[in-house]
Amino acid sequence: MIKYSIVIPVFNEEPVIQEFYSRLKKVMDSTNENYELIFINDGSYDSTGELVKNFAKKDSKVKLLNFSRNFGHQIAISAGLDYASGDATVIIDADLQDPPEIIIEMIKKWKEGYEVVYGKRIKRKGETFFKKFTAFVFYRLLKNLTSFDIPVDTGDFRLIDKKICNIIKGLSEKSRYLRGLISWMGFKQTSVEYIRDERHAGYTKYYLRNLLKLALDGITSFSYKPLKLAYYFGFGLSGFSFLYLLILIYQKLFIKTTIPGWSSVIAVILFFNGIILIILGIIGEYIGRIYEETKGRPLYILRDKVGFGS
Repeated sequence: MIKYSIVIPVFNEEPVIQEFYSRLKKVMDSTNENYELIFINDGSYDSTGELVKNFAKKDSKVKLLNFSRNFGHQIAISAGLDYASGDATVIIDADLQDPPEIIIEMIKKWKEGYEVVYGKRIKRKGETFFKKFTAFVFYRLLKNLTSFDIPVDTGDFRLIDKKICNIIKGLSEKSRYLRGLISWMGFKQTSVEYIRDERHAGYTKYYLRNLLKLALDGITSFSYKPLKLAYYFGFGLSGFSFLYLLILIYQKLFIKTTIPGWSSVIAVILFFNGIILIILGIIGEYIGRIYEETKGRPLYILRDKVGFGS
């Protein structure tokens, strides 16, 4: 009999977790097939963990992984995949922006032979112009920086086949961008289009700093092209400097003019130093990730787990 694993990372979702659980359970019961709901409590400091424990007491299909602290959204998903045992695994957030009802369409595509079915957002409700614009730019920038196709306007909401889940379990990367990893693997992939809803309740957990970190993880994990900026800037500035030197020689020999003051010189120095610092920052990001990989620490630490047996 087919079994589905639903991986749900949660962090301070007390206002919405009951409604999410009710809708998700209704959807999965309608499949008339076996399933498990794996909640990963990513260090919540509200009653999210206790509410999920209560679900587990009444529903044997509910399982819970409690982190010892907040390790981050991508790590929480990875933990859920580590414990998933289904023939297909669905990743979905608990904020109800990604409708659980779309899972039925994903399952249909999976049964047609697709090994990855990702949700593609055709409209995003309740989000600011700034967030929509930055998301639009980032997805297309990442697509152009990588040597393989990462679908635009998609998040982590997707269904993956068991074989892909098993491959992810064997990966040891610390700075993870899972939607990129799944695209990098290949296999037969397709999309299901949907309208992304507003949050049902509560507030977003992805602040600007979290989005920037996710963007950096995505770019540095799958592209070394930013490192080539050193070459481009180096050759460009060398050419500019050579032309500027020719202009100075021409002025000295034929026009007999000199440059008054030091403001222009200081401006040029500051500009060049700014470029150097940008390049060093990019290199530092890559070196920092190499440093993290060499530590050999586990991705996460569990405080306890519920519903998985002994």
